[in-house]
Amino acid sequence: MRTNLVSIFLLLTMILTAQTNMTPERLIELGRVSAMGISTDNNAIIYSVKTYNVIANKGVKEYFKISVNGGDAIKIKEPKDYLLDAKISKDGQYKLSSKEVKLLNVSGRDLYPDLKESQVLIYDDLNYRHWDTWEDGKYDHVFLHQLTATGFDEGIDLLKGEKYESPTKPFGGTEDYIWNPNGKEVVYVCKKKFGKEYATSTNTDLFAYNIATKTTKNITEGMMGYDLSPAFSEQGILAWLSMATDGFESDKIDIIADNGHQKLNLTQRWDGAVQSFKWSKDGKSIYFIAPVDGTKQIFTVDYTGITRKLPVVEQLTKGQFDVTSIVGELDKVLVVTRTDMNHATEIFSVAKVDGDFTQLTCVNDAVYAKTNLGKVEKRYVTTTDGKQMLVWMIFPPNFDATKKYPTLLYCQGGPQSALSQFYSFRWNFQMMASQGYIIVAPNRRGMPGHGVEWNSAISKDYGGQPMRDYFSAIDEISKESYVDNDRIGAIGASFGGYSVFQLAGTHQKRFKTFISHDGIFNWRSMYGTTEEMWFVNWDLGGAYWDKNETTERSYGEFNPVSHVAKWDTPIMVIQGAKDYRVPIGQGLEAFQVAQLKGLKSRLLLFPNENHWVLQTQNAIVWQREFFRWLKETL
Repeated sequence: MRTNLVSIFLLLTMILTAQTNMTPERLIELGRVSAMGISTDNNAIIYSVKTYNVIANKGVKEYFKISVNGGDAIKIKEPKDYLLDAKISKDGQYKLSSKEVKLLNVSGRDLYPDLKESQVLIYDDLNYRHWDTWEDGKYDHVFLHQLTATGFDEGIDLLKGEKYESPTKPFGGTEDYIWNPNGKEVVYVCKKKFGKEYATSTNTDLFAYNIATKTTKNITEGMMGYDLSPAFSEQGILAWLSMATDGFESDKIDIIADNGHQKLNLTQRWDGAVQSFKWSKDGKSIYFIAPVDGTKQIFTVDYTGITRKLPVVEQLTKGQFDVTSIVGELDKVLVVTRTDMNHATEIFSVAKVDGDFTQLTCVNDAVYAKTNLGKVEKRYVTTTDGKQMLVWMIFPPNFDATKKYPTLLYCQGGPQSALSQFYSFRWNFQMMASQGYIIVAPNRRGMPGHGVEWNSAISKDYGGQPMRDYFSAIDEISKESYVDNDRIGAIGASFGGYSVFQLAGTHQKRFKTFISHDGIFNWRSMYGTTEEMWFVNWDLGGAYWDKNETTERSYGEFNPVSHVAKWDTPIMVIQGAKDYRVPIGQGLEAFQVAQLKGLKSRLLLFPNENHWVLQTQNAIVWQREFFRWLKETL
C-alpha cells in the first residue's frame, strides 16, 4: 500500500512539474470545434476542427464523426455524405441557394467604362458601407432551382431583382432561408428597406414564397423589430426569434410560433432573452438557450397550439458553463456544444430528463493536460443603487492568497451582450490570469441574464450607472488583501473600449494603466461615421443636433472626449482600420490626445482587421503587445 501511495505521489509530482501556464502560442494551438449535425442514421455526430498554423498564417479545417455515445473519433472527407442537405426539398425536386446580384452602379468603372483604372466609389444614399465592407452594388439574393434532366437549373431570384439583402448582412447565412416541410413553400429573412431607411431601422421580416402560385407573403407584417432565425417543426409549425421595437437592436428576444391561423408569443411572460432555439421532434415543445446569472443554459417551453393555456418555461441545465448551441435531439438526449472560461468548445450530450451532461469530444484535452488552469469564482457586489451584481473573478494558476497580485478590471463589449462562461481566443481570461493577473469581470448594467429591466437599463445611460457598477466592483474587490492596489488596470473592447476611455477621465486615480480596443472616444464623430444608425439613435437618444436632455447628456457628460483634460494615466489604443462599426478615427483621436498630453501611450493599428482580430499572426502580435504593455505600466 505504501509503495502505491509513493508511486501516485511521484506521478502527480511529475504531472504538475510538466504543466506550464497558458501562452499565446498554446492558445492558438487549441482546436476550434464546430458541430455540424447528427448523421442521417442518427448514429454519429459530424463536426469540424479548425487548427491554426502561425507560420502559414492560416487555419486548416478537418472533419470528423463520432458515435452519439462517444468513443474514438474517425476522420472523414465529406460531411455531406453523412448529413441531410437542408437546402434540397424533401421530394428532391428543388434546391435553394444564395448568390450576389449586381443591381447598382457605384464605382467609377461601373459608370464610365472607358475609365477602367479609376479608383472611386460614388454614393447618393446610405448605407454606403457595413461592418468591414464598402457597398459595391451587389446584393445577396435567394434562388430557387428546379431539377432537370441535366441537374438543377440556374434558378429564379425570389427577391425579383429588388435592392434588398437575403441572407441579411453582415452576418446572415444559410439559416436565413429554409424549406417548409411540405416542400411547397420557402421562408426567408429580409429587411426590405433601402438607403437611409435601411441604416435607421432594424425591421427585418419573414417572407413566404409559394412555389405553385409564385407569390410572396410577408408573414410578420406589422411586427416592427427584428424577426430572425425561422425554423419549422417536423409537424409544419413555424417559429422564429422576434424583437418588438424597431430601432432597438437589443430588445427582449422572444420565440413566436405560428400555426398559419394565429401567432403565439411563447416567452412573453418570461423575464429573459432567448439566444437560439430548436424544436423537439414531437413538436410539443421548444428547447432554447438563454443567458442566466452569468452563464448560458438550456430552457424548454411547451407548445400547445392554443392561447388558452399559458406556455410554461422551465430551465433544464444548471452549472458554471455556457451551452453555446443545440446540435440536435436523440431519443433520450440532446446533443450540444459547451464552453467555460477554462475550456474551449467541445460536444456533449444532455439527458432530457435531468440535464446531466456527458462529454463526447475531447479535442483539446492533451493541451489542457499540460496547462496550469486558474480558479474561476463567482462573487456578488452591492451596487450604488443597492442591487446585487454578479462579478466573475479569475485567479492566476497556483494562486496564493498571502501574496499580492496586479488586478485587471475587464469591461465587456456589446454593450448588451452576456458576460458569461464564454471562451475567447482574444480576450481570454485564463491567458491573462496565467501571466499573474487577477481578472475582475462585472455583469454591469446592460447585460442579459439578470432580467429584462437590468438588460435594458444601459440604453441612454452609457456613462451613468454602468460606470458606477464598474467602480462598485473594483472598489469592493480592492479590499481583498491579495489585490495590489498600486497595480490595477482597466481593459476592454467595443463598449468595453468606450468604458476604458470614459473611465480614463473619471476614475479618480483608481487605475494605473488602460487598454482600449476599438472603443468609442468621441460620440459626435462616431455618429457621423458609423454605419448602423439605429444603434446610436436608440442608445444615445438621437443625433447630436437633436437638443434634448438625453442627447445633451450622451454627447456631453457621457462622451469620453469631454473628460480628456483629466487624462493622466498611461493608455494603449488598439484599432482595426477596417472597422466601420467603430471607425478608425475613434482610436486615432484618442491616441493623438494621449500623445499631445504627454502621456505614455501606444497605438496598435491593424490595417487589415475589422472590429475583431482574425488573422493568426496578428492575433499573436495582439497578445504579445497586450502583455508587453501591462508589463511596462503595471
